[in-house]
Amino acid sequence: MRKIVINTSYDQFCLSHKAFLRLRELGQPDALNETDLGAYWPSAAGPREPSLNRCGVSIPRDDKRLVQVVEELQGEANGHCAQLKVVSIPEDVLWVIVKTNGSEQVSEQHRMWA
Repeated sequence: MRKIVINTSYDQFCLSHKAFLRLRELGQPDALNETDLGAYWPSAAGPREPSLNRCGVSIPRDDKRLVQVVEELQGEANGHCAQLKVVSIPEDVLWVIVKTNGSEQVSEQHRMWA
């Protein structure tokens, strides 16, 4: 089974600063390339600071390190106004993340013509 991280709240997908730092420890390339704003304001990088808890938006949702961090940290991985959840789908499914009524879900990719 493939694991994918989705956001079940109505705001955008993002990670907490704590989750972002853990991804950097694990060597996740997108996290390593992202600027760590918390490094400039370490005393403000707590969970209540919205501007420093909107990390990791460019990380692929099926990245094994992302899934690991969300499973490890659970609620502490949630970025500002995010509610992250790991879902499992079959390996051979072509998938997309769809936002329905503000909440994300994983859907099988279908062909479409216009």
